[in-house]
Amino acid sequence: MAIQRMDNVLIVVEDLDAVISFFVELGMELEGRGPAEGRWVESVIGIDDVRQEVAMLRTPDGHGKVELAMFHTPEAITAEPKDAPANTLGIRRIMFAVDDIEDVVTRLRNHGAELVGELAQYEDIYRLCYVRGPEGILVGLAEQLR
Repeated sequence: MAIQRMDNVLIVVEDLDAVISFFVELGMELEGRGPAEGRWVESVIGIDDVRQEVAMLRTPDGHGKVELAMFHTPEAITAEPKDAPANTLGIRRIMFAVDDIEDVVTRLRNHGAELVGELAQYEDIYRLCYVRGPEGILVGLAEQLR
């Protein structure tokens, strides 16, 4: 038996509205938002007395999803360092294919995003960059040139 697909990536956030706005500006669609609490949640994530609000966003093609969770109880724990560099152990970034990388970077800057390095070109195949969005979320962008 093999996996069927990658369902979603979870990002725990403090400001759910700001992060939803960031991903919607990127081009994702809000699929749903609401509370997630109770014994069934606690049994899955291994934390007691959980109260959280979650939002699910999907890519326009419907294949990729990002789940956002804002914990009311227990309080979320901050990882160190907050704006970890790309070589820090663990999951570092989510990469998205985009049509017009300069336009996307400009629009995301209106939501507090900053370029991490530079907008670079790999041969005549891709233009790539990393942006750091709200709450230090690292997003990679790739524009295919051919």
